[in-house]
Amino acid sequence: MAGRIIPIMPAMPPDGGRQRLRRWAQAGFFVLFVLAPVFNLLRFDLVAGHAWFLGFEWHAGLEDFSAGNIGALEAVQRVIGRVLLPILAAGALLIGVSWRWGRLYCGWLCPHFSVVETINTFMRRAIGKPSVWEPRTLPPREPDGTPVHYDRLWWLVTAPLAVGFAFVWAVVLLTYLLPPFQVYSHLLAGAPSRNEFIFITAGTVVLSAEFLFARHLFCRYACAVGMFQSLAWMGNKKAMVVGFERDRAADCATCYSACDHVCPMRLKPRNIKRTMFTCTQCSQCISACATTQRDNPNGPLLQWVSGEAARHNEAAFSAPKQERKTREE
Repeated sequence: MAGRIIPIMPAMPPDGGRQRLRRWAQAGFFVLFVLAPVFNLLRFDLVAGHAWFLGFEWHAGLEDFSAGNIGALEAVQRVIGRVLLPILAAGALLIGVSWRWGRLYCGWLCPHFSVVETINTFMRRAIGKPSVWEPRTLPPREPDGTPVHYDRLWWLVTAPLAVGFAFVWAVVLLTYLLPPFQVYSHLLAGAPSRNEFIFITAGTVVLSAEFLFARHLFCRYACAVGMFQSLAWMGNKKAMVVGFERDRAADCATCYSACDHVCPMRLKPRNIKRTMFTCTQCSQCISACATTQRDNPNGPLLQWVSGEAARHNEAAFSAPKQERKTREE
């Protein structure tokens, strides 16, 4: 009798572990988002009247101007050098990354988007849809064939989870403005100050509504960081994009449009780039295609492409229209 083979490590998923890596990146950045104020990595202290960056006090330098030690011109130079230029540099870095790779920050790091995806998962189990505005129920299975059972009782998890995330966000945002240890000590003692209570209560109510009903809409239309990334990405025809092998479209018949169903932004990944304006490059559609086509010797139909391949990918969508136009003429 042949010996039994006991696997030491789990088999690599069809997407090469891309989604596993992305989840770790999201989790790590969420922890950073929560702890950054605690360790003074980045915050503005309204009590002290100055910012903190990487553990050091960051002053605009206007104290000397108030004391009469420097003139107006030098005060302006300090504001430009210590405030405006660092902000512009951070913005340029974000735009530069977006120009080449799209909204990678949104899909791989953004703490808000990780909340969006988490609530999507639980809301789908509650109502069969990742959003209350979704017109149709999704197929009750994952791309790998694992069944998903829908039950309204999942609302007992979904709603408290959304409110819990909202509360955490409200508290964390407050620590970016007030001394974190003051905020947390007041909460642990059950005696927040009047202003702290108002901020946390209002933030929890507003964010709860947003997480439950408008989280996708916020990412699409209200997030300035996401909007600027999308504009930069759309301006580069050679930027990284989800490419679709159109000449193999017949292979999609063996699938149930899994790439459409897994998209957390509710987009159609096989469509042209301009309809994918808010794509976060989370690559869930690529992973879903790799899973459903794992037995296809030709491989998946969706993959990241850039450079000339990205330009060609868009041209492939417009070619059939041009052919029809030529025949009509």
